[in-house]
Amino acid sequence: MVTTALRARQRARDTAREAAGDDWQDTGLVFTTASGRPIEPSNFRRSFASACAKAGVRKVHVHATRKTCASLLVALDVHPRVAMQVLRHSQIAVTMNIYSEVSSEETRRALKRLGDHLER
Repeated sequence: MVTTALRARQRARDTAREAAGDDWQDTGLVFTTASGRPIEPSNFRRSFASACAKAGVRKVHVHATRKTCASLLVALDVHPRVAMQVLRHSQIAVTMNIYSEVSSEETRRALKRLGDHLER
């Protein structure tokens, strides 16, 4: 999925490079302005907010998407090491202690399983 998205981005960047001609500044970056320069953070935030509006989802901070991804991976029972790789953390503790949240429903299920086990 990521490879497909990055290839699409590369095609878009190549098209922008051709359109910019001599104004293109080759920075080696994947995500750039139409002239190849780095994207200013405030411009990226505006673009992200616009994408949220277009998608019909509530506006969130970009970093919140990372936490959401971690929480979804936990809810899908993805192994913590895999989640760590997806999120590009260097330490598992960061993934598990900061980014992952366990839903209340999952907590209730875990406590019920524990109670069932103790009643045996």
